[in-house]
Amino acid sequence: MSAKGTPRPGGAAVGPRPTKADVARLAKVSTATVSYVLNNVSGQRISEQTQRAVRDAAAQLGYRPNLAARNLAVGGSGVVLYIVGRLALGNLPIEVGSRLTTALARHGIVLSLQFETDDDRNVVDAIADLNPMAVTSTFPLSGNALAAATAAGIPQIHLGSSQLHSIGALDRSIGEMRVEYLTGRGHTRLAFAYTTDEELRPLGDYWLVGLRAAAQRRALPEIALASFAADGSNAAEIVTDWASAGVTAVCAQSDETAFVVLHGLRQAGLRCPQDMAVMGVNATELGAVSAPPLTSVAFDAKAIVDVAVAAMMSELGYPAEQETSAAAVARLVEREST
Repeated sequence: MSAKGTPRPGGAAVGPRPTKADVARLAKVSTATVSYVLNNVSGQRISEQTQRAVRDAAAQLGYRPNLAARNLAVGGSGVVLYIVGRLALGNLPIEVGSRLTTALARHGIVLSLQFETDDDRNVVDAIADLNPMAVTSTFPLSGNALAAATAAGIPQIHLGSSQLHSIGALDRSIGEMRVEYLTGRGHTRLAFAYTTDEELRPLGDYWLVGLRAAAQRRALPEIALASFAADGSNAAEIVTDWASAGVTAVCAQSDETAFVVLHGLRQAGLRCPQDMAVMGVNATELGAVSAPPLTSVAFDAKAIVDVAVAAMMSELGYPAEQETSAAAVARLVEREST
């Protein structure tokens, strides 16, 4: 990289990359304080005012910690952990991991693939044994894995996190897409359908955050919630109660859960979409042949991978190899269920 500046995609040079010393000068603190705040180091007594000053200065300057340099400075392992969670969007997590492995290898960094488990013991041990420079994942960490990474002060980078500004938060953008579409068709009383599978509950929580934000922006009533058994045994009762409460549209946490909602409507003698519209997410192939065919949200895996890998590499302190766009990472597949 030239000392004259960091090249932009296309070759045009920009000014030198802001340093930790630049942030310290602007915030009127020491460089050590900058490190403690931006690396979330525990055990340091730093006032909220000082922390805010450091973060504001970093944001104003566009400072990004070079995690690769940080890792070398502390004698780190040159390893990045990549966590494949159970909150999956088809093959997306594996595709992101594969592309990230190749991109990091060009810089001499090894990606260690870890799968989420019930107790996350493998992730906890990997954090302790490998001293990784960062932990990456498609969705936010939770449970023991989150606690271990936080305690170790290791940066966490995930698809849709606040660091990856180029793609934005998927839960918010998908929630906005779904609510905008449904309200545009006259629906104001919405419900959200969970599955009763506790392992998949966090995925429902993730999508619900975006739906609630979109509903609140439009001053809609509180979204009704219920969990549907996979065998449909409680589906008719739930949709009957929802219909009595005035619910006219349901957003399910997945296409599979949406199919159970449709089953419940048929069992209850209700019509879809005349009595209640139903929308899924992930646009599985079976949605085209459900009764009625299911409206859903489809993801462009290639677009998401391109943006996510470029943003993750940038967050790790490496220049982007090519300019990417976060446009059209998801689209609405409109069918007869709405």
